Amino acid sequence: MSGGVWTGLVLLAACVKVAVWANDGDAVFIREFTLIRRDHLSEEPLHDSSQKPEDPSSRTARSEEDRDTLWDAWGSWSECSRTCGGGASYSLRRCLSSKTCEGQNIKYRTCSNVDCPVDAGDFRAQQCSAHADVHYQGQYHEWLPVYNDPENPCTLKCKAKGSGLVVELAPKVLDGTRCYTESLDMCISGLCQIVGCDHELGSTAKEDNCGVCNGDGSSCRLVRGHYKSQHASEKTEDTVVVVPYKSRHVRLVLKGPDHLYVESKTLQGVKGELGLNKSGQYHLENTTLDYQKLSDKEVLRITGPLGADFTVKVQFTSGADSVVQYIYYQPIIHRWRETDFFPCSVTCGGGYQLTSAECFDLRSNRVVVDQYCHYYPENIKPKPKLQECNMEPCLASDGYKQIMPYDLYHPLPRWESSPWTACSTSCGGGIQSRSVSCVEEDMQGIITPTEEWKCLYSPKTAILQPCNAFDCPTWLAQQWSPCTVTCGQGLRYRVVLCIDHRGLHAGGCNPTTKPHIKEECLVTVPCYKSIDTLPVEAKPPWHKQAIELDDEIILTDEPSFIPGPWQPCSRTCGAGTQHRTVKCQVLLSFSQTVADLPDDECEGVKPAASQPCYRTPCQRPGGKKEEEEGEEEQQGETPQREELHDWEYEGFTECSESCGGGVQEAVVICLNKQTREAAEENLCVSSRRPPQLLQDCKIQPCPPRWETGLWSTCSASCGVGLMTRTVACTHRPFRDSNRTEVLRNEDCQSPKPSPVQACNRFDCPPMWDTSDWGQCSRSCGGGIQRRQVLCKQRLADGSILELPDTFCPSKSPPNQRPCSTPECPPHWVTTDWSQCSVTCGNGIQRLQSVCRKLGEDGRHWTVGPENCSMTVRPSSIRPCSLRLCDNSMKPTILTQRKVYLQWRKGKKVHLVVGGYAYLLPWTTVVLRCPTRHIRKGHIRWLKEGKPLVSLPHLSITSLGYVKIQQVSSSDAGIYTCVAGQAREHFVLQIIGSKQKLSVPEVAGGQRKVGHMDAVSTGERLPELPVAVNRYDNIVDRLLELKGSVQEDVIDKPHSSEKNKLNPEDQRAIPEISVSVIDTNRLDEITHNLSEGLQGPRGQQLIAQLLSELTMRHDETNESTLHHPESAQPSTQGLLYKPHIIAHTTRSRNPLIIQRPRKVGVTPPSEMTVHVGIPIFLQKPVASLEMRCESLGYPEQFLTWTKNGKELTSNSRVELLPKGSLKIQAPDKADEGLYTCTVRNRLGSTSLSSRLQITGGKGRNCVQGNNVGGNAPICPDRTNRNLSAELCHGQACPVRWRADPWAPCSTSCGGGSQTRTLRCVHGPEGMSGEVESHYCLGTGRKPSSTRLCNLLPCARWITSHWGPCHGQCVGSNLATQTRDVYCQDMNGTKVPYRMCNGLQRPSPVKNCSTDACAVHWRIGPWTQCTATCGRHGFQSRQVTCTHRHSGKTMREHHCMWKPRPPSWRRCNILSCGRAAECRDSTRYCEKVRQLELCPLPQFKSRCCHSCLNT
Repeated sequence: MSGGVWTGLVLLAACVKVAVWANDGDAVFIREFTLIRRDHLSEEPLHDSSQKPEDPSSRTARSEEDRDTLWDAWGSWSECSRTCGGGASYSLRRCLSSKTCEGQNIKYRTCSNVDCPVDAGDFRAQQCSAHADVHYQGQYHEWLPVYNDPENPCTLKCKAKGSGLVVELAPKVLDGTRCYTESLDMCISGLCQIVGCDHELGSTAKEDNCGVCNGDGSSCRLVRGHYKSQHASEKTEDTVVVVPYKSRHVRLVLKGPDHLYVESKTLQGVKGELGLNKSGQYHLENTTLDYQKLSDKEVLRITGPLGADFTVKVQFTSGADSVVQYIYYQPIIHRWRETDFFPCSVTCGGGYQLTSAECFDLRSNRVVVDQYCHYYPENIKPKPKLQECNMEPCLASDGYKQIMPYDLYHPLPRWESSPWTACSTSCGGGIQSRSVSCVEEDMQGIITPTEEWKCLYSPKTAILQPCNAFDCPTWLAQQWSPCTVTCGQGLRYRVVLCIDHRGLHAGGCNPTTKPHIKEECLVTVPCYKSIDTLPVEAKPPWHKQAIELDDEIILTDEPSFIPGPWQPCSRTCGAGTQHRTVKCQVLLSFSQTVADLPDDECEGVKPAASQPCYRTPCQRPGGKKEEEEGEEEQQGETPQREELHDWEYEGFTECSESCGGGVQEAVVICLNKQTREAAEENLCVSSRRPPQLLQDCKIQPCPPRWETGLWSTCSASCGVGLMTRTVACTHRPFRDSNRTEVLRNEDCQSPKPSPVQACNRFDCPPMWDTSDWGQCSRSCGGGIQRRQVLCKQRLADGSILELPDTFCPSKSPPNQRPCSTPECPPHWVTTDWSQCSVTCGNGIQRLQSVCRKLGEDGRHWTVGPENCSMTVRPSSIRPCSLRLCDNSMKPTILTQRKVYLQWRKGKKVHLVVGGYAYLLPWTTVVLRCPTRHIRKGHIRWLKEGKPLVSLPHLSITSLGYVKIQQVSSSDAGIYTCVAGQAREHFVLQIIGSKQKLSVPEVAGGQRKVGHMDAVSTGERLPELPVAVNRYDNIVDRLLELKGSVQEDVIDKPHSSEKNKLNPEDQRAIPEISVSVIDTNRLDEITHNLSEGLQGPRGQQLIAQLLSELTMRHDETNESTLHHPESAQPSTQGLLYKPHIIAHTTRSRNPLIIQRPRKVGVTPPSEMTVHVGIPIFLQKPVASLEMRCESLGYPEQFLTWTKNGKELTSNSRVELLPKGSLKIQAPDKADEGLYTCTVRNRLGSTSLSSRLQITGGKGRNCVQGNNVGGNAPICPDRTNRNLSAELCHGQACPVRWRADPWAPCSTSCGGGSQTRTLRCVHGPEGMSGEVESHYCLGTGRKPSSTRLCNLLPCARWITSHWGPCHGQCVGSNLATQTRDVYCQDMNGTKVPYRMCNGLQRPSPVKNCSTDACAVHWRIGPWTQCTATCGRHGFQSRQVTCTHRHSGKTMREHHCMWKPRPPSWRRCNILSCGRAAECRDSTRYCEKVRQLELCPLPQFKSRCCHSCLNT
C-alpha cells in the first residue's frame, strides 16, 4: 500500500480536532469521537517497517464478494459512540493492492438502541455544555443547544444563555446525535443519515399511528368526538373523555372560557392529578403533555404512548358553554394470540398436534375470555393449525412396540352431530335442525365434548337443512257410480282417495276437507209400485269400497291402532269369517315413514281383527235359498247358532310393572269353534263369560334409579342465570311400599342427570345501578345523603359493563336525598373581639359569643344564653397593644441573668449586662447593654463605681457597648451600665493558670494567683449592690472537675504559643467554647447544698451540671443551661467516653452522673431513662433501658441489683456492655427497686430507681420528676412545697408565666391560637405580677402565638366495603374494595389534591369467604404412553375444586397456589429389540382391506395383519 494512502488516513484521523479561535489568538481544541483512529489501522506507513503486522485473527474471513475485489476482510466493529439513546459503530477494511480499490474503506451501523435514563440529559445539550469552560470573546458563557437547523443539522450550534448569541462551536456533532428532535435520523461523520424505526441505517421503515414499526395500523383504532359543557347542571367540573393506557397522538382543543385539567390512574390503581395553568410542557406518569393556552382556546397535545389511563376534565367558569373536540388513536388491548402446538396425540407411529388461539389482554398480560376479542371487528381469530408428529415407528423389545391405549384410542377431534329434529312441517317445505359439537376420544374410549377450535381444521357440518319439500297430499274424488235405483229417488257413491306427491293413496290429508262419498240421485223414470221411504243402499262393490274409505283411520305422531283391510269372507255363501291385521303404528314425521310398535305402546281398545261375514245364501237342491229357510226355521235353529261361538282364555296381558312385582290378567275372547278364530263378543252369550283371572309377575326388585325434581325458576331474568333441581339416587324396596330410600350416587347408573343448567343467556338491557346511601352531611337541622348511581349492563357471559348515562332510561334514580331532619339544639357562636382592657400600653381582648339556634327557614336566630346552658361557653383571650402610656417612656435596660463560663480559647465573646463572666485571658470581650427609650450614645459605663475611661485595649463604642481586646486579670471587676435612672451591673472574672480564678491587679504589684476572698472583696467594694464572688465556688468546682478528667495547660501570653493544643488535649477538652448558665440554676444548686460543695451531694450536683453543659455542645456553639423548669430533654449520649477516661491522671472515687429526664429521641415502643428518678409505665413498651453513667479513676466495676438481689443476664433482662440494664417487654413481675452500684479501689457509690407498672385503669400518680407518661404528680407535701423550697420571699427570681392556650381560630386549614404571658415574682402560690420589662433579662420570652389545626379543610371519605367476591389471595381469603374520595366539610366531592396532607385510607383489604375455600384436586396418573424410549408421557387431571361442595371452579380462583403439573415424562428407558410381529393399532383391519400394507409406514404398525398379504 502506498504511503499516500496512509497519509490520507492519518490526516483524516487528525481532522477530528476542531479549533475554536478566541480573541487572544489561542486555539482551544474540543475533543470529539474519533471515527478512524490510528490504533485501528493494521500497519504503520511503509517508511517504518519495524512494526509487527496485525494479528490475522482480529479480522473476519473474506467473503466471496471481497475475494473478487482488492479489499481485505472487514475488521471488527468499534465501540459504540454512545452507551444509550442510539449511537454509531464502524468497521474498517484495507486495500490489498497498490492500486486504488473501488468502494469505501469504512462502514457504519447503529448501536446502543436503548432509551437513556430520564436524568441523562440531551446529547446535543451535553456537547454544548462542554464548552462552558472555554473563553469566547473574552468571557465564559452557559451554552444551550440550537435544534433543527434546516441548513446543516449536524453542526454544533449553541446559544449563549441570557445574551441570545448563536455560535457554531464545532463543525460536526458527535456521532449518534439526532439530526432533528422528532426524528430517528442521526449524524455520522458530520452527515445526516436516514435511520428507520427498525434502527437500521438507510432504512425507510416508519411507525404507524399505533406505534408499530412497519405496521399497517391494525393494532389501534381512530377515536374522534366532541364535548359541550353545560353550566346549567350546577356542576363545577365534568369529564370530557377517558383516554386509555398506551393511546397515541392525542389532541384536544377547547374553545370557550372553561379550563382543562388531567387526572391519571395507573394499572395498579395509583391516581394522579395535573393542573394546567400556563403554556409549556408537563409530565405525568412518564408521559409528556404539551399544553398551549391562547386567548380564545386551549390546546393539549400528547404524542404518547400514555403511561396510564388519562381522564381529561373541564373546570367550569362563568360565561358561555365551551366545546371540546378530541382525537386519538386507541390501542386494541385485546388481541388474538396463537398458542404453541399442544403435545402430540401419540408418542410414536404417527399422530397429530394442534394449535389454539387465545384472547390476550395487553394491559394486564393475561388471558381473558374470548368475548373481549370479539368486541373489536378488526380482530380476526386465527384458525388452528394441524400438523403430523412423532411419525417414527414405535420400537419395542422385538423391534416394535405395543401401542398403549392413548395411541389406540386417540383419533382426531371430529364434529359430532345429533339426529335431525322433526321437520317443522309434514309437507310443503320445512326446516329441521340438529346440534353439532366438537368431540374427542380420551384414553378410555369415552367421547367428550371439547373446544370448537380443535375441529376447525375441517368444515363444520350443517346445523340446519330443508325438509319435506314435496307437495302436501290432496283429496282426489273418482267418478260417481250409477244410481242405485232404476226409477225414482236413490243413492249414488264415489271413491275419494288421498293422493300424495308420488301419486299413491297414502293418507295424510285433512279429514275436514274430505269430499262426501255418497249423495241422493233421482231417476226420471216413474215407478209403478210404492217407493221406499228411504233410499236403497247400493250393492257391492261400490258399497264396500265406500265404507272402507270412509272408515279409514289417519296415522299421527302418537301411537295408535291402525286396522288393515278386511280379507275376503271365508265362505262364498252363507255365514263365514273374515280377518284383518291390526297393528300399533306411529308416523315418524321427520322421515314420513311408519314404524310398527308393540301393542302395549298404544292406548285404547284394540279393534277386532276378525268378524263374521255373510255374502249370499247358499242354494239348496230344492232351489230354496238358505235365507228363506232361515226365516222359516229361525226359532228352531237358535240353539245351534249359539253353539257355534263360546268364551275361551287366550294368554295374559303385559305385566303392570316392569320390576318390583306386578299383575297380569288373563285375556278372554269369543271364539268360533269351527274356525278357531276370534269373533265379535256379542256373538257369545255374556252370561256364560268366564271370571277374571290374575297372576303375579316381574317380582324381582327394581334397581336404583335417578329421581329428578322440578326445575326451579331462573335465578336471573337476563344476563345468564341458573336453574336447579334435585337429583337423587332412590330405591323403592317393595312395590306397595310408599317409602323411598335415598342411596349414594355411585349406586345408580351413569350418567347422572345434571342438577343445574344455565337459563336466560342473553344480555340485559342497560339499567341504573345504585350504591348504598352515604353518611348524612349534617347530624341535625337537615343534611344531604349521597350515593353513586351508574348505568350498567349485565352481559350474557355474566360480566358487568359500565356504560355512559345516555344508555340507560332517561330518568335516573336520585343520587341525593335529605336527611337528619330533627332540628339542631342551640349552640354557642363566637362573634367579635371585645375592646382592649386598657386605654394605653398592653392589655387583653376577649372573644365574645352568643347563643344561636337554627330556625325552620334555615337561618340562625339569636336566643337567650340560658338555652345554651348545657354546653360550655367558648372563651379566648388575645393580647392587645395601644398607644404608649405616659409613664412608659422611662429608659429601661434589658438585662439577662446569665453566667458565662469559658472552657477554651475563642476569638471573641459577646456578653450582656446583668450577669457574671468567667473568661480565659487573651480573649476579646464585647459587653452590651440593651436598652429601650434612650439613645445609645447616652449610655454611660462605670467600673468599680467610677466612670470607665478608654484605654488602648478598652474602648466604648458609639453604639453604647464596651469592647476589651485580649482581656487580662487587670480587666476583672464590676462593670455598671447607666441608662437614665436605670443601671445594671456585670461581674467579670479572669481564670488564671491551673484553672483557678485570679484576682485583679492592685497598685504596687501583682497579687498571687489564688481564690478570691469574699471578705476582702467585700471590704474593697462595700458600696456595690452585687456580690463579686457569688458563684466562685461553683465555678471552681466545675473547673476542678474538668481538670480531673483532663489536665489543661493555660496558653502563654506569647503569640507563638497561643491556641496550641496537642491532639490528646483536643480530644479531652469539651468542644464547647463558652457555656451560658441561667443564674436561677446555680442559685438552686447553692440553696440545695447546705453542707457545702465538698459533700457527696455537692459532688453529685456539680458532676451533673458539668454533664448537662457538655451535652448541649452539638446544638450551638455556646451551650446554654436554663432553669430546670424550662430545660429541654437532652438527646446526646455519655459525656465522658471510654478513651477519654484512659487519659485521666488524677485518681478519684466513683461518681454516678444523674440525669433529670429521659432520653428524648427514641422510638415510641422503646424507652430509655437514667437511673436516679422514678419510672412509671402506663402503656406497654417493647423494651426499657436504664442507663448508669459514672466517672472515676482507676477502672470501675458496675453491678445491678433488684430489691437487694444481684441481677444477671437472661432471656428478658440484659446487662449491656456500657453499664445499662435492658428489660424486654416489662410487666408487673418486673416492678421493684433497681440499684446501680459503681466500685473501684478508692470507694463505691450507688443510685436507685423504682419501677412501677399499671394497666392504665384508675387514677395513678408518681412522686417527683416521673418518667414514662403523662401521669399526674401526687399532691403530697413534697410537691406542694417544692417551689417554696427553691426560693424564699423576695429571693425568688422574676419569671414568665404562661396562661393556657386559647382555642384555635379555625377548625381546619391552618389557624392560630394565643396565650397570655405574665411576668411574676415571688414564691409559687403567693407570686405577684410585675411589669414585663423585669423579665426581659431572664432568657428568651416564650411564644404567645402558634399555628394550629394545620390539616386541610377536607377529609377522606370511604364508602361501605363492597361484597367479599374479589380475587382469591389465599385459602378462604379474597379481597373486597371500597370507594375512597376527598370531600370537603359541606359534603361536596373535591379533587384528590385537597386531601394530600392526610393519610389516605386503603381502598382494598382481605376478607374471609367460603367461595375461596378451594384447592387443586389431583387425579391419578394415566398409563404411560410408551413402555420405553424418549417419547413416553402420562397425564392426570388437575382441577380447581371447592373443598366443601366438591364443585369444579375456574382455575383463576386457585392461582394463589402454584398449579401442580398435569403431565410428565415416563418410562425413559432404552428400548431393546425382539423378533415378535404384532399389530400396534386398531386400524390394521382397515389397512389390510384398503391394501395399504405395501406402504412401509402402515406395514410397520400392522405387522401381523400384513404378514400374509
